[in-house]
Order: sequence, then C-alpha cells, then structure tokens
Amino acid sequence: MKIFEAYISPISRKFIEQKLTANLSLSDANILFHSVSGIASFFETATDLEELKEKLLSTSNILKEPDRTEYGDFQTNSHLAITVAKYLSKKGNEPDVVIEPTCGKGNFIVAALKTFKTLKKVYGIEIYRPYVWETKFSILDFYIENPSTNKPIILISHYNVFDFDFKAIASEVSGQNILVIGNPPWVTNSMLGGLNSSNLPAKSNFKKHNGLDSITGKGNFDIAEYITMIMLETFQNQNGNIALLVKNSVIKNIIFDQKKNKYKIGNIEKHCIDSKKEFNVSVDAALFLGQLNASPSFKCNEFDFYKNSKPLLSFGWVEEKFVSNIKTYVHSKDIDGDCPFEWRQGLKHDCSTIMEFDKVNGHYLNSLNEETELESDLVYGILKSSDLKNSIVKKSRKYTIVTQRKVGQETSYIRSAYPKTYQYLLNHQSSFDARKSSIYKGKPSFSIFGIGDYSFKPFKVVISGLYKTYHFTLVLPDKKKPLMLDDTCYMLGFDKLDYAVYTLILLNSQQTKELLQSVTFPDAKRTFTKDVLMRIDLSKLSNQLSLDKLQYEIEKLNTQYSLNASIDNWNSFIDQLRPAVSGQTTMFV
Repeated sequence: MKIFEAYISPISRKFIEQKLTANLSLSDANILFHSVSGIASFFETATDLEELKEKLLSTSNILKEPDRTEYGDFQTNSHLAITVAKYLSKKGNEPDVVIEPTCGKGNFIVAALKTFKTLKKVYGIEIYRPYVWETKFSILDFYIENPSTNKPIILISHYNVFDFDFKAIASEVSGQNILVIGNPPWVTNSMLGGLNSSNLPAKSNFKKHNGLDSITGKGNFDIAEYITMIMLETFQNQNGNIALLVKNSVIKNIIFDQKKNKYKIGNIEKHCIDSKKEFNVSVDAALFLGQLNASPSFKCNEFDFYKNSKPLLSFGWVEEKFVSNIKTYVHSKDIDGDCPFEWRQGLKHDCSTIMEFDKVNGHYLNSLNEETELESDLVYGILKSSDLKNSIVKKSRKYTIVTQRKVGQETSYIRSAYPKTYQYLLNHQSSFDARKSSIYKGKPSFSIFGIGDYSFKPFKVVISGLYKTYHFTLVLPDKKKPLMLDDTCYMLGFDKLDYAVYTLILLNSQQTKELLQSVTFPDAKRTFTKDVLMRIDLSKLSNQLSLDKLQYEIEKLNTQYSLNASIDNWNSFIDQLRPAVSGQTTMFV
C-alpha cells in the first residue's frame, strides 16, 4: 500500500500500527523509531506523526505513482545499488559516513547499510516528500528484519539539494572516511526550467561562459553535473571517495574542467552501465568514481561495469590537449594544432515549417502543405546532415529563404524588392514571433543566424556535426548559386575549386580520421563541433601528403565527379596555410 504517496511494506505497516498508540507523543515516537531504525527525527513535526496515524486508518491508499522521468528522475533499482556498494567494498572502501545528495527512494542508503559494517552516520537529502517517506520506510523494513545489524545515526532531510548546507556536514565529519554516493537527476537546467520545477540552482552562469555561448547552448548544463561539482568542491579535502551514477557527458565535462578546477580527486574511473537494462531509458550513462583528498587527476580510465576487467581506454588531458583515447592519440598528435581557416556552422532559423520547402511544378511547398510562389533571388538550396552521404554534392532536396547576408542586417528591403517573398513571410509573422531562442530578441523581422560572407562561398567542404562518420563532403554550387547548410553542419568556404579539393583530400585522409577518432566522443550529442574541427592543423597535415598521392586523389575525383581540379595551385594553397592570417573571408578573395 501507499502512505503519503510512498510505498510501505506490510512489515513496516504492521510495526507502525502496533507502536503508534493514540497517546504516543512526538518525542517518544522519535525515540522509539530511532532505537529501531537509527533514523533521527523519523517524524519531523507533530503533524507528520498525526497524519501517519490517520493514513493508516484509511483504506484508500492505493495511488498510481506519478511519472517523474521528465524531471530526470530515474530511480536506481535495489540490485544495481547493492552491486555498486559491493564493488566499492571490494575495492577497499569502508566509509564511516555516507552522504547521498539526492537519495530518492533510498535504495543506495539501504545498500550502504547492508554492505558497510563500520558506518557511523548517514545523510540523505531529497526534495520530493513521498520519496523521503519511502526512504524512511525502506530503512525501517531493513532493521525490522535485521535488528542486530549495525545502526549508524541516519538523517533524512526533506530539502532542496541546491539550498542544503553541505559545508556543515563537511565540518561535522572532518577527519572521518566518507563516501558520497547516489544518482542525481539526469536532466538539464533548461528542461527543468521549462517544467517550472523548483529543483533548480539559483540562476547563474556557473561555468563562466561569455557572450553568445551563454545564451545559445553552452550556458545550459546538466543538473547532475552541477551537483557533482558541489560535492567535489565541498568534500575534496575529506578522506574518502565519490561514486555517482551520471550521464557520460557529465563525466567528460568534469574531466575537461579539471584543467582549471584542479579538484583534489584522483584515481578517476568511469564504469559504463546499460541504461536500457537498468532504467529503461536510452541514455549513455556510467558510474563515476574517484578518490577524494588526492592529487588532482586529469584523466579517466573507462571500464565495463559488468565485466570489471582491464580498462577499455583512458581519456582526458595530454599536456594541453583534451582527448577521447590517450593510447591512440599518440599516433596522430602531430597534426593536432590550429586550423588556419575558420570553421563555420550552417544557418539557423528555428522555423523549418515556414522557411524550408520542396519544389513542385515551379512552386514551393512548405511542410504545412502550402504552395507559394517566391522570387528566386532569396531562395537557395539547403543541405542537412542526411544529405552529406557522398563525397561530392551539387544539388539539394530542400530550399530555404535567406533573408539576410549577415547577422542583424535590416530586412525591410524585402518588402519592395521581393514583394511575393515579403507577403509570404508576413503571412507567417506569428511563427517567427513564437521562436523561443533569445538570439532573435531585438533583431529585425524574419532574422536568421549563422549567416555571413562565408555562407555565399561557391565551394564548401562540409561535415555533419551529428553523424559519427569521419567523412567530409565537397559541396558545389547549383546553377552557379551556392548551396546553404543547416546548423547541424560545419563548413569551410572557398572561392577556388582547387583549394576546396585540396582541403577535401587532406580532411579525408587516414591521418585526419585517426586524429578525430582520438579527440571525439561517440556518445556526444554532436560528435563534431567547431572546437574539435579547429584542432585539425592543415599545414602540418599537408606536409604528410606527397605530390604523387595528391595528384592521384585529384585525378580520381575529376574522373568520378567530372571535376576540373588541378594540382597547379598547390603551392599557393600551402602559402595560405602557413602565414598568420586574420580571417577566412580575406584569404580566398
């Protein structure tokens, strides 16, 4: 049955019914339950005590458990919790104190009580009141069935983790061996904000992102990452360990930020779990382990949680470079530097139903099945990640309206120069106004983003940021009109076909593939980002390409795709790679 929306076993219910007599005071009730369960202040208030008595008399306590997965609430099952605890014990972890910052239903706490025989104190913090009660009932269950087992002092607090004073705990347990354990929410701050959740930290740019980064994605962060950082900052000087179930991206970010944070955590390990099996969700997640009060470590060894064998790989910092596979990186590190050309992202409009079209009988058809006639000047073919399967692309499936040639350009010119296009856009003004991203605030009507001189270069070398294929594509103009890319793609733009072909050959080399495999994370939302691509040093890469190999690759592309590329401009291309230059747009004019 359920009480306070929390499951209570028949054993605990029977015990409570027998012990909670009508005249039992709050003080006496807490003394009694503490003696049995170790929980200090089982009833926080007299109201809690009276409500529990009342609920036990009610027969209508069967309630459907609310679905809290949208809050990133994936409760750790008892088997996984006990497996983690036993693994930690096998590694020699015998804590005096266990701290769980988001204890949920209490499975990790019960696992700790079953596993660690020297525990003196347990702290559990949980914002969701039904889970607070379920944790207490679970602990009570355990001690009713195992009355002679060691009983540490157990404090279960109904509290928002972001408001809780963990420094007070650090002070109380100073000098003792601690274990920070748990499974913090697998959700981002923006997702919780969209759900109007109160379980959010105070509004802050806690990673100190600047300008555009802070409002276009990098300012978004994982709640579990934030909690992990709180734990590391608070307890890094305590003897003990940390063991948290988090998304893989959180572990990667923690190791990446170690370069500047230098938390006193060593022997860092990532043990990959099967989230589908454990939580029935398709999320890449792992157990993050580390030793506190240790020399800061800047790398992480990755294991299979279930096989517990040798490390699969190690990732982290190699001197000043962050890599996904330290062992394989040594073979490609020579070309890890700075790209002399600036990689750009494709255009962004956040209005695909209105701004993207199929072409049918000379007219344009949007996804609302509206057929419209538009002037051709502002209509360009646009490619998405799924269109980049071949080595060379020169036609598009989709079309888009390009309202600006640079970000922030006034769009009022469309009204007089392109009346049909203007009327179409005006008819859908509400769709543009409904765009949520703050990048459009204060911008002209029908604004787009990710647009500049580079967008109109006739020849582009492109890669999808989403797909996990280490393959670059040459995009050619369609009827002398450049093709656009959407914002899932990254590109280099060129005025000369030869330069684009040379770049394509260099980027599709085995050396480049090996570098990218060593510095990208396959479970990342975007395998390739601008930061990653800017690490490909084309100048150093060109030194590894012989003229014979270059000539062979050019002739192969010419034959297969009817190009007219030549090796004649190779030396001038090399000259462009080596000097320090101010920007790509001046480089290829």
